[in-house]
Amino acid sequence: MRSKSSSLKLQAGETAVLHAASRLYAAYITAGRVEVGQEAAYIKRSIEEAHYMAKLTDQMVVSDDEMG
Repeated sequence: MRSKSSSLKLQAGETAVLHAASRLYAAYITAGRVEVGQEAAYIKRSIEEAHYMAKLTDQMVVSDDEMG
């Protein structure tokens, strides 16, 4: 029997940030930076850094559909 779970529906931008954040978090783990008990802090840090990167990219890069 399956346990009751909630479903997520992420927008495209949220999905992009999640993908970048997961790569950042994996890099922290690979580098040995994430110690036991610090997982949540590094996940939050990774999401914040990915979000910052997304905002900066949006400011600096003009896509074809943004051109008038």
